[in-house]
Amino acid sequence: MSLLVVGLSHRSAPVSVLERAALSADAQIKLLQDTVAVEPATEAAVLATCNRIELYADVDKFHAGVAELSTLLAQHSGVGLEELTPYLYVHYEDRAVHHLFSVACGLDSMVVGEGQILGQIKDSLAKAQELHTAGRLLNDLFQQALRVGKRAHSETGIDRAGQSLVTFGLEQLAAGTEVPGWARGKKALVIGAGSMSSLAAATLARAGVAEVVVANRTFDRAERLAHLLEEQYGHSLTDADDNAVTARAVEMSAVPDELTRADVVVSCTGATGLVLTAEAIVRAVEGRTGQAVAETAFTAVSTKTLPAPAGASADENCPLDLAAVQPGFSLMGEAAVAGMDAATLEQHAAWVAGGTVDRRERRTPEADAELITALAATAATVGRIPERRRPEPVAERPAPFLFLLDLAMPRDIDAAVHRLAGVRLVDIESLAEASADAPMAADVDQVRRIVSDEVAAFGAAQRAAHITPTVVALRTMAADVVAGEIARLDGRLPDLDERQRGEIRQAVHRVVDKLLHAPTVRVKQLAAEPGGAGYADALRTLFDLDPETVASVSRAEDSTDTKDRPA
Repeated sequence: MSLLVVGLSHRSAPVSVLERAALSADAQIKLLQDTVAVEPATEAAVLATCNRIELYADVDKFHAGVAELSTLLAQHSGVGLEELTPYLYVHYEDRAVHHLFSVACGLDSMVVGEGQILGQIKDSLAKAQELHTAGRLLNDLFQQALRVGKRAHSETGIDRAGQSLVTFGLEQLAAGTEVPGWARGKKALVIGAGSMSSLAAATLARAGVAEVVVANRTFDRAERLAHLLEEQYGHSLTDADDNAVTARAVEMSAVPDELTRADVVVSCTGATGLVLTAEAIVRAVEGRTGQAVAETAFTAVSTKTLPAPAGASADENCPLDLAAVQPGFSLMGEAAVAGMDAATLEQHAAWVAGGTVDRRERRTPEADAELITALAATAATVGRIPERRRPEPVAERPAPFLFLLDLAMPRDIDAAVHRLAGVRLVDIESLAEASADAPMAADVDQVRRIVSDEVAAFGAAQRAAHITPTVVALRTMAADVVAGEIARLDGRLPDLDERQRGEIRQAVHRVVDKLLHAPTVRVKQLAAEPGGAGYADALRTLFDLDPETVASVSRAEDSTDTKDRPA
């Protein structure tokens, strides 16, 4: 059997594809179960984070394994295989090991050196163990990856090469200002109570915000996080610092009201749709400033709305709700479409073309082609493809007073709020752009050497372990031969006393052990070297070992090994 990984990440796929391919917790469970149910795979583990989705498996056929794992990823992500395939990467055997070890060390992270990935790898292993989809190979692999990651962080300065996604995101929000100075005294709203949200809340508390409000779909979890924040940060951080942090939990229904009070909002939930729409942010801005959001609150772009299909009124059945906020302006028209997510933009394109799109349905390549055609028709009507990202420079754009950090994948916050004056949004996509040219610290080279050494050691250990069942079967066969010969001797020499029989047994065992010691030790050494897998076959052939005996030893070791491994 051999290790295979098929996946996609921020390095191989655009954010729009990663968003659509994001796997829910239930989808991950079903993916694991379906993977081990197919013929090429016997073990499986899923590593799904905000910027990567990877499926690891122990397979007996490379090409069949790649085809099956790719199909399963497409099936459970809901992204068509033809669309997904160009963004997939495949690693096999030592390269797959090298990839996971690099991921564990933070070398493949959006922000080099971030340490949160170790917790995500640990969670992936625990889930596979719980579902009994991880056997000896993946247990060994993921546990060694955790050790390698910890070694990299303890022996090198990889942490200096980059920061956690949360810290990096807050630095982007602060825009050149030191985070503690920027955050001091602000009121923060954290939406979600998972690991990333908890890290964000703690980071903001350490930075000196005056208040942290936690909202979560499950109120108990929000309350628990708020209680922990109060316990740890609800007092002066130093004798000279009287800026204690207060923390409280609210229901998700209270978020609109809390938005009018918050200075900083961090959102990271598992929701598949938007948690904060553009309209919700507009209402929060209006509630905060007491003024209606006017056309001048957006960057200077054409205020004409996107076109309506022939024969339709200006906003009849439009998926973007083109009703004008004031004459000549449409919040969800072209003035704000620069931040529109691709799927919503495609809905409008389909509407222009006279069709409709249900985003809840899984799309087919044929439907994708129709949407592309419709989008092209929209571009032809408007005269250009609407800008989807960065706002155009505007003179005297007001300084932001509402700071939004979206760490979710798919995104929680409507990207259209990029267009709102007084609002600064940092999301996964803008973090990727900001970190693309980040300087690599010298420590990265040291971590790469650690990874290479650990990959070689892991490969040697796996190859040596591969021959162990054969060696055990050989020694078992030898012990059976000795036992049989001793029994024959007992029958032929019944007059021997117990002391004599003991001496004979020990002598025969010593002879057999000495004969087997050197070859079995040497064969383990040879098997650990590259290309050493054939030595197990040679032993089985030379000593005519029963394949089922070897297999039973392997099964027994796998069962004991997996049962005794920590999660």
